[in-house]
Amino acid sequence: MTESASTEPEPAVDVPGALRGGVDGVPSALRWAAALLVLQSLGLVAAAGVLVVKTVVGHPDSAGRSLFGAAMAVLAALVLLACAHGLTRLRPASRTPIVVFELLALPVSYSLAFQSGRIGYGAPILLSALAVLYLLFTPPARAALDREL
Repeated sequence: MTESASTEPEPAVDVPGALRGGVDGVPSALRWAAALLVLQSLGLVAAAGVLVVKTVVGHPDSAGRSLFGAAMAVLAALVLLACAHGLTRLRPASRTPIVVFELLALPVSYSLAFQSGRIGYGAPILLSALAVLYLLFTPPARAALDREL
């Protein structure tokens, strides 16, 4: 007699952090971090748009410098979006540029919020940078990104 095919599913591959994640094993901390990165990217694109409009309508000291700043904001937004995508795909290499961006955002946001007195601009940047850094280093996020391939 021939063996019949088993109808039981094969056991799932053990992915660290999968118990706390969704169906695909991405921990919720990484999903939240990716969502915050998308919001930060939208903020950078909005800031670039404001720079371009003020350059066209106003009288900047240097139009080239202003447009260069807008281009750099758009480039940073694209990098953050690519890194957010990498987080949702559990790519460990996406964590380093995010940490660098967020660490650079801390003194900028502090300066905006407290030294320049623009709490409305600095506080959201400061809070989102701290939140992303925290989420990236939670135990489930670290386990998912630090696993051996």
